Amino acid sequence: MVIGVVAVILAVVAVVYYLDARESAAEEAGSKFAQALMDYRSGNNQVAVLSFAQLVEDYSDQPAAEYSTYLLGISNYRQRNYDEAIRYYQEYLSRFKGDLLMRAGAMAGMAACFEDQGRLPEAMEKYEQAISEYPSGPQIGDYHLGAMRCAAGAGNTEKAREHLAFIQQEYKGTQLVESATRLAAEGGIY
Repeated sequence: MVIGVVAVILAVVAVVYYLDARESAAEEAGSKFAQALMDYRSGNNQVAVLSFAQLVEDYSDQPAAEYSTYLLGISNYRQRNYDEAIRYYQEYLSRFKGDLLMRAGAMAGMAACFEDQGRLPEAMEKYEQAISEYPSGPQIGDYHLGAMRCAAGAGNTEKAREHLAFIQQEYKGTQLVESATRLAAEGGIY
């Protein structure tokens, strides 16, 4: 009976210790993420990238790792490290499933990388995947414009016209329609 009581006490102590360690790790990860985000926003990109990468490695089970992975994609894209950006966007998409806005953003980020590399059919496909991932998202018009631009550049006028028609239908009287119409005229889509 004494052994049973001791076992229960040890189990309770272990659970309390585990929960305390997990809470401590979450606080530490949050603090480090806040510092990395301040570096990122103040233009210290190299420091921010290193901090985000360390967070992903050290705190992979914390929410800070999710946001750090996504921001590593953006940071590398801005520094024109396209292969690294694509790698982090892919990692984000494979590990994190919950936030549709960020998932669509990761797909669009990959599309932008492909577009900048001149890989227009792949870029168009990724923009279309971003559209499918979150069809009611706030960036949907921009994703259609990106897909249209890439389709036109790749010579796929049929797809370009589809995206143009969507933009003209859904965004009447906006700057987005003006941009799409100008792009269509320049690209001979009409």
